[in-house]
Amino acid sequence: MSSTSTSVDSKLDTIPKLLLRNAKIYGARPAFREKALGIWQTWSWAQVLDEVRPFALGLKMLGLKRGDTIAIIGDNRPRLYWTFLAAQSLGALPVPAYQDSVAEELVFVLKHAGIKFVVAENQEQVDKVLQIADQVPSIEQIIYDESRGLANYGVHGHIRSFEDIQAIGMDLLSDTHDAGQDWLDQIQQGQGSEPSVLLYTSGTTGQSKGVILTAGRCIAAAEDTVAFDRLNQYDEALAYLPLAWVGDHYLNFVQGMVAGFCLSCPESPETVQENLREIGPTFYFAPPRVFEGMLTQVTIRMEDAGWFKRWLFRHFMNVAKRYGEAILDRRWINPIGRMRYALGNVLLYGPLKNRLGFSRIRVAYTAGEAIGPDLFSFYRSLGLNLKQLYGQTEAFLYVTCQRDGEIRPDTVGPPAPNVEIRLGDNGEVQFKSPGMFVGYLNDEALTAEAMTDDGFVKTGDAGFFDESGHLKIIDRAKDVGKLNNGSLFPPKYIENKLKFFPNIREAVAFGVGRDYCAAFINIDLTAVSNWAERNNVSYGSYQELAANHQVYEMIKNHVDETNRKLAREPDVAGSQIKRFLILHKELDADDGELTRTQKVRRNIISERYEPLVTALYDGSETCHIATEVTFEDGRKGQIEGDVKIVGMTIHESEARKEAAE
Repeated sequence: MSSTSTSVDSKLDTIPKLLLRNAKIYGARPAFREKALGIWQTWSWAQVLDEVRPFALGLKMLGLKRGDTIAIIGDNRPRLYWTFLAAQSLGALPVPAYQDSVAEELVFVLKHAGIKFVVAENQEQVDKVLQIADQVPSIEQIIYDESRGLANYGVHGHIRSFEDIQAIGMDLLSDTHDAGQDWLDQIQQGQGSEPSVLLYTSGTTGQSKGVILTAGRCIAAAEDTVAFDRLNQYDEALAYLPLAWVGDHYLNFVQGMVAGFCLSCPESPETVQENLREIGPTFYFAPPRVFEGMLTQVTIRMEDAGWFKRWLFRHFMNVAKRYGEAILDRRWINPIGRMRYALGNVLLYGPLKNRLGFSRIRVAYTAGEAIGPDLFSFYRSLGLNLKQLYGQTEAFLYVTCQRDGEIRPDTVGPPAPNVEIRLGDNGEVQFKSPGMFVGYLNDEALTAEAMTDDGFVKTGDAGFFDESGHLKIIDRAKDVGKLNNGSLFPPKYIENKLKFFPNIREAVAFGVGRDYCAAFINIDLTAVSNWAERNNVSYGSYQELAANHQVYEMIKNHVDETNRKLAREPDVAGSQIKRFLILHKELDADDGELTRTQKVRRNIISERYEPLVTALYDGSETCHIATEVTFEDGRKGQIEGDVKIVGMTIHESEARKEAAE
């Protein structure tokens, strides 16, 4: 096999086997990086093997065996990724959990998975596990990566450092001649049909489900997309997405193992943007929320810049809007247009991409939510090869993805390589994919419910194919309904149109079985606070800013523009927003209002804010509300206040106008 090949041999059907291959073929090439104390540390593939081997043997000596489950909790750290490899080499099943979960949220995952070992990043995560340890009696060992604050925790006996476990493994290697070979033999005995990882869904529609994914299917899916995007050992990705999310495990970890590229871990969640600039990845993924935040920061900086820089920005962004995407898609552009764009690249696009950390990106993806057409076009016009994909945990991510040169902001692309998609009688998207799950843990009934009789997975999403074979996702199938007047009501579609405005961070639409559509809105604190500063609007808190009459007027204009857009679409013209309010607090995952992947939990919000929902429909102009909130340290508090409700103008639909004419 050549050093540039990424094709996976049929015998390489588990992740640890890929580690052995990468250490042999790409030995000296960088595999992982981590910025610690301001300095980037790098491990080659050969060094990663040397780190994983003793850790795996140490876990084995402590009793971790085939079929056991081991939880991994923390931010993106090389040692936590190595834990996946060590556990899989022993036939154990790694179970990543969201690092920002409060202790009570961890109980379900740890109990449901029957966790025996826990590997935690730091004291914060160890404390959370200890807090619930009596509720999860199956836990035998807690292992930590960072030792700060944990010096006296050793008295518990079952709490050890990562180095301690490696030391146990090193002693075994030195004392037992065959220990290393036995470990290699155990890896070779692993089968692609065996469970490789247990990933829990975000729980948007209810309790999270444990999705069982096998090694062979994971690798088959990753091999397809690695070839699709021409990824290889010379690529690099920044690992900042939650370890427990399928996106990180697929896009970064498994694709990295298949392609042999380097995975870089930021110093902290707060330094991701800075570390992105330093590393300059070639492969990148971010949800629309991240791209929105970046554009908001760019917009704020330009509004604070001098008149010449503002003029330069506006002028060359108009040039980019006219020529950028066509040049990116390699379409014909007249020489003058190419020259103007080239000048803009020197003066604006190149420096801006460098500032954002996008200079070296060859392939970028976004998914998870709909991305605004203007936002999507902004980045592509700069020369960023940004594409969309649609996926699910049950698919091991990719269901569809966009091909280079066939990019559209309103679709998620055609089926991914070797993926078969069809639409059910109710418009539900159903698929078969190389990486599809084998079932939900401890729930055969739910697994059967998620599958069709002929083996397709039901996504729960409603969609349709356009004339070119690209899939368009409308909404969750069960959320799409009708107003009392018979108008189609797709809440997510309406919410996404609202969130295309930088000042709106989140929206929740109501209307099924009601006379009209109404909405809750969360303002984007960064964008609106900058606006407030420039307009001399004083405020002391989010609640105070959200209640400001000028902010309401600004949001009212955004809602009116959304209504005008809806009026131009015959299918949803009847679902224009008639009344809205700005929530007095930000929707928060700690309060159960959002999932850990920042998706709205519609049912919980409807119950939690029932007085506000009622007020939207009974004609009230204000409503008093008191809401319990959870602070970062787990303490509870309460926020209360009067929320203003605003009525909107409903615009005549374009279809009716044309009929009247």
